[in-house]
Amino acid sequence: MVATTNVDGSNPGPNSSGLPDTVQMPTGNVWKIGRFALVITPAALANQAASGVQTFAATGIGLLATDTVVVTPPSTTAGITQGAAYVSASDTLAIQFANTTAGSLTPPAGTAAAPYLVTVFRVQPNWTAPASGNQLDW
Repeated sequence: MVATTNVDGSNPGPNSSGLPDTVQMPTGNVWKIGRFALVITPAALANQAASGVQTFAATGIGLLATDTVVVTPPSTTAGITQGAAYVSASDTLAIQFANTTAGSLTPPAGTAAAPYLVTVFRVQPNWTAPASGNQLDW
């Protein structure tokens, strides 16, 4: 093995069987990232005045209310805009849709062949934001 240098600057010497004593700091590092396929069927939106958040069961993913999600629809529908997406409760995905036309439109339905893709970002469970200073540079 090659020599390693510890965080305190000491060198344990050649052929050390131990790893450096690096400690992972609780600075909000992304702990887990996952991408999941979800088959959902959004409800129709009556007209341009209609917009709102629709919720969908996401059983099997294991979503937590503290997760950050990015949702990619299977296709687009002219006049339908997808807004915010978030976890409203455990295993429940919330997506905001808006209809920008005068007629009724339905957001695209997810199918097994063309599902909604949900990318989940989970922060370290022991993370606490610092009281001040730059949170990114630790």
